[in-house]
Amino acid sequence: MTGTHARHSRFGLTLRGFAACTLSLSAAVTQAADWPVFRGPGGMGISDAKNLPVAWSPSENIAWKAPLPGPGASSPSVFGDRIYLTYFTGYLDQAGGVGGEPERLQRHLLALNRADGTVVWDQAVQGKLPEEEKIRDHGFAANSPAVDAERVYVFFGKNGVLAFGHDGKQQWQADVGDRTNGWGTAASPVLDGDLVFINASVESGSLVALDRKTGAERWRAGGIKDSWSTPVMVTAPNGRRELVIAYMGAVAAYDPATGTQLWTCETDITWYMVPSIIAADGVVYCLGGRGGITSLAVRAGGEGDVTKTHRLWTSVKGANVSSPVYLDGHLYFVNDARGVAYCVKADTGDVVYEERLGSPQFYASALLADGKLYYLSREGRTYVLAAKPSFEQVAVNDLRDRGVFNGSPAVDGSRLLIRSDKFLYCVGK
Repeated sequence: MTGTHARHSRFGLTLRGFAACTLSLSAAVTQAADWPVFRGPGGMGISDAKNLPVAWSPSENIAWKAPLPGPGASSPSVFGDRIYLTYFTGYLDQAGGVGGEPERLQRHLLALNRADGTVVWDQAVQGKLPEEEKIRDHGFAANSPAVDAERVYVFFGKNGVLAFGHDGKQQWQADVGDRTNGWGTAASPVLDGDLVFINASVESGSLVALDRKTGAERWRAGGIKDSWSTPVMVTAPNGRRELVIAYMGAVAAYDPATGTQLWTCETDITWYMVPSIIAADGVVYCLGGRGGITSLAVRAGGEGDVTKTHRLWTSVKGANVSSPVYLDGHLYFVNDARGVAYCVKADTGDVVYEERLGSPQFYASALLADGKLYYLSREGRTYVLAAKPSFEQVAVNDLRDRGVFNGSPAVDGSRLLIRSDKFLYCVGK
């Protein structure tokens, strides 16, 4: 990996030998503030962390700043004493999504020291060709890693799903399809029990369950059309656990053990689906689409087509990219294209407030923590709002670095991790 070593030397980062970087299992298991999957434990974008930063700038309240060897739209995952992040190099990795040659495309999994952001190891995976000649907005590394005590799981599109040990050694690889799309691939792995769930809508129109230890395919459900949404695990009112996913035209639930479809609900959303579902008190909330119906609520736990029996409401207020959060009977989210922050009643969908923020685009999903909402714009401004059903802007923080901020913020103890195409910032003391 001579090229990788050279890159890190050029960026002033320190590589450590594999023998010196074995993760302490006991430390990993007992770590109190891990953020191991996209949108944190449970995938709902909520953290119980306290004393998170409110105000920062490039010269204020930055614990450390690590230059990244390549761009990406994925979010950081935190486990034990590590931060895991994906990026890509070699093709379309320059500003504006240009440059390089397809044969040079590599997708990377990067392990960083949680204390200071130095590189522990970097594993490169050669891109599988042919790939798209242009990936609009997001590049070749938009899927966030998922981490447990044994492995780090990454989804690299037509390169498949790969599992690495915490020492950086690859343990297995599983193919889930070889199709591509001009918007790239984005859904992140979901962990539950002894399975890894993958939304391979782009690659094969499938929802796939893999064995965590071996990567062997356990089951596959078809018909997952035009979906970039990361699935979530939901507990229905009857206590049944359901794997729920949104795709074009429908929200559907599956038995996580067998892949049997439990129920479907029409959304009346005519576009592809990107935001991740959230759930609270047995109700599923879904955003998506650019016009017309763009949000809805569905009571989980049904059988078959539940559109007439379990769909609670639909609304024309929603978002096409960023995902919402739930708190005390209200949904909070920001519209990705109009830069408008919303609070709506979870039981009816009625709008409580609708306020324009000062940035034009938001791809990052909402984060709820310590009584505050964090909305990160693509230009690098983070709007901090009070998490209550009346609009109160607490702070606006600017990290603009000539990069693009597509990944969602992650929580690192009492600090925040924010990534652009150029840097990973650790915000806080």
